[in-house]
Amino acid sequence: MKEREVYTSLRVLSPVIIRIDGRSFHSLTDSLVRPFDEHFAMVMAEVGRDLIERSGLGPRFAYTFSDELSLYFDELPFDGRIEKLNSVVASYAASAYTLRFPSSEPISFDSRIIPITSDTLCPYLLWRQQEAWRNHNNAYSQHVMRENGLSPSEVSSHLHEKSTTDLHEICFAHGINLAHTPAWQRRGILIYKTIIEKEAYDPRTGVRGVTYRKRVIIDRNIPLFSTPEGCELVRQICAV
Repeated sequence: MKEREVYTSLRVLSPVIIRIDGRSFHSLTDSLVRPFDEHFAMVMAEVGRDLIERSGLGPRFAYTFSDELSLYFDELPFDGRIEKLNSVVASYAASAYTLRFPSSEPISFDSRIIPITSDTLCPYLLWRQQEAWRNHNNAYSQHVMRENGLSPSEVSSHLHEKSTTDLHEICFAHGINLAHTPAWQRRGILIYKTIIEKEAYDPRTGVRGVTYRKRVIIDRNIPLFSTPEGCELVRQICAV
């Protein structure tokens, strides 16, 4: 019967991005603070840290905004078997999320694999960061209109096909400058390993010195991936 298992031999070569998205999360997040819930955002970032630090799967770094998480792998577990990669990453993320954000309803993520190269990694991150910016603008615009008494259907109708400039003007008229909101809301959050310097002490010799350790950090103030600074940060992360 083994031969009846479809796609079990389908494999992918590294490097890849594995992106997971919350499935039907809108029904699970009705109680969140609008337009952005910092606790929810940090839970998603902690899920990314768990995947890097504790899962044994070995992603190099993660990028998150809203209910999506992109994981970069320059080496792949399970010999690159696509079924295993998608199912284990998504199920681990769901478990890690539930431990940190208990819910009365089951939660799930879907998962997809995006083959990547060194030349397309920064453009991929820029694409997702641009989506984070669009999500940010829409979230604030919807929030101010709901606060002014419009129903969800009225908000949807009013914002239909509005440009970025239109959304800026809507929010600015209600005292919100979208360019001055917290960076993590506008640009997303990056989770990655960095090298830190730490004081060391050898009790046998009494000698003090310096040692270096890798630590996974959650960076809430990242640059734009459209800039040299943003691409240089990605290069440095991949080199750690």
